[in-house]
Amino acid sequence: MSWETVIGLEVHAQLSTNTKLFSSASTKFGSEPNSQVDLVDLGLPGVLPVVNKDAFKKAIRFGLAIEADINQESTFDRKNYFYPDLPKGYQITQMTKPIVEGGSIDIDVDGDKKTINITRAHLEEDAGKSIHDAYPDKSVIDLNRAGTPLLEIVSEPEISSAKEAVSYMKALHQLVTFLDVCDGDMSQGSLRCDANVSIRKVGDAELGTRTEIKNINSFRFIEKAINFEIKRQIKVLESGEKVTQETRLYDSGKDETRPMRSKEFANDYRYFPDPDLLPVVISDDEMEEIRSTFPELPADKSRRYISEFQIDESEAEIISSSRELSNFFEVAVESKNDPKLAANLIVGEIGSLLNKDNIKIDESKLSSDNFNILLQRISDGTISKKIAKTILAEIWETGRNADEIINDQGLVQIQDENLLEEVITKVIESNTKQVEDYKNGKDKLFGFFVGQVMKETQGKANPQAVNDLLKKALNS
Repeated sequence: MSWETVIGLEVHAQLSTNTKLFSSASTKFGSEPNSQVDLVDLGLPGVLPVVNKDAFKKAIRFGLAIEADINQESTFDRKNYFYPDLPKGYQITQMTKPIVEGGSIDIDVDGDKKTINITRAHLEEDAGKSIHDAYPDKSVIDLNRAGTPLLEIVSEPEISSAKEAVSYMKALHQLVTFLDVCDGDMSQGSLRCDANVSIRKVGDAELGTRTEIKNINSFRFIEKAINFEIKRQIKVLESGEKVTQETRLYDSGKDETRPMRSKEFANDYRYFPDPDLLPVVISDDEMEEIRSTFPELPADKSRRYISEFQIDESEAEIISSSRELSNFFEVAVESKNDPKLAANLIVGEIGSLLNKDNIKIDESKLSSDNFNILLQRISDGTISKKIAKTILAEIWETGRNADEIINDQGLVQIQDENLLEEVITKVIESNTKQVEDYKNGKDKLFGFFVGQVMKETQGKANPQAVNDLLKKALNS
């Protein structure tokens, strides 16, 4: 029997504000447990929430990026449920009138492009964190996260596979980090998602019974959790049983989902307008201010890099996919360096080093100033590109100045024609058979001779000078 998968994602992006959504408590990650908790976060009697204006600006910026409708008047509601890490006994959210409605995000899976529509994106406060493995016989609560502003981004159920879900999450990650809406650190829970998964027979119009997989916090786990759940549901249905609508957790150690609780419905939460918060109205002037500071988006950057700097499309896409990488590239170009050379090194050597260490470029020991020096020394012929890769590796490890490394290790490129001619003569005399073959039409052997000269000079010979002098010597 043929089945098709229907997936909708609810993505929670912690907004990169300095303070919480309704209090002045800090949102800084990694502080001592319960050290960043305001009276408002605790829900003590008599305290009143005050809306964080910056959270609205970030939500609107996201809405504009996905070409959504912005509700310039939005409201807050109370979502009532009882859990130890929710001190008030309710969560303040936007149920009735969210700040963002509609919009879409384009994804690419193995070259196939698809548009995923967005239902809504609403502001709400995060809950605290229950910790079950700190002590052998008890669970504990850390309320530092309670009240942190979240933007919950809800997709339409238009995702058809785990691969598409990952592509969608990566597109969202790129967007929110570029917009400075969220830092996107999934390991810290800054960006996480709930996946609503159902299956149905191919051709059926009616959706199957869905399950919700809660709080998945890595691209890899999103794919594995959804794939497991798809197989589990197919097995249930093909055995003649029914899928239960429930909330499930993904256990990465066992690579399986398991029941957490029965799935709640909207009426279970007894939503009602929050009596402590008036509707929030964004003026036309405020909207215009947000639009005027709107950053250039990745797709626009990529097109500009191709047209303005004539770099390869694949390199442009990689560089523009990261705010940090694109800033690094643009500093290099603004310093009058060769854009193609800069792009090639960033995507190639630097990209490999970033992947190896799993860090961002601004977390490395390679500064823009030092990279500019390295590019200039390649362009002015002081060093070859091959030697530059060796220097780059040392800068990466030590942070030393490129010029210091060049001088200390004697890496200045050999450009003395008399010296190069001596090396070329030695190479030709040592490889008479290859010389004869070359003169008999085996032109590809030219690369062999270049390699031998480079070997003799330990890679320090100027490549252009070697090419010119070798052609002259071999054709004489």
